[in-house]
Amino acid sequence: MLAKQALSQETRDMTREFETLADLKAAVGQELGTSDWVTVTQEKINLFADATGDHQWIHVDPDAAAKGPFGKTIAHGYLTLSLLPVFTEQIYGVKSAVMGVNYGANKVRFPHPVPVDSRVRATATLKETQDISIGTQVIISVVVEIDGVEKPACIAEVVYVIAEG
Repeated sequence: MLAKQALSQETRDMTREFETLADLKAAVGQELGTSDWVTVTQEKINLFADATGDHQWIHVDPDAAAKGPFGKTIAHGYLTLSLLPVFTEQIYGVKSAVMGVNYGANKVRFPHPVPVDSRVRATATLKETQDISIGTQVIISVVVEIDGVEKPACIAEVVYVIAEG
């Protein structure tokens, strides 16, 4: 949401940049764009399991998971959800912003599991904005797709607060 200095040139070229929050507000109802693909490796899944303490076999034991309902390990739903800030940062930015923070998420669903080594990406649509005391609350509708799978991995409304300087 802030300046894109740390992103690759290719990603910066894809990012929809708004000069000001007023410009962003004018885009309510519009699709903002689609992120790069991210591969969900077993290493990412294991690191997430370590960070959260969720070591359920379906996520971290490839041998047991091979005999389970999905035939391989799957990512935690919350791992998929945790990628949303990465995706939205790739999709849009506000040049005049001095602060952008996660505020929450609404209507989070995980319609389809993400098998290990799948590629996922997100498409974001600006749902609404609202001025609040410390800036602007922004609600983005995000759909995370899995490469080659019809059902989405995650559907959510993410809520950010953005402030201008």
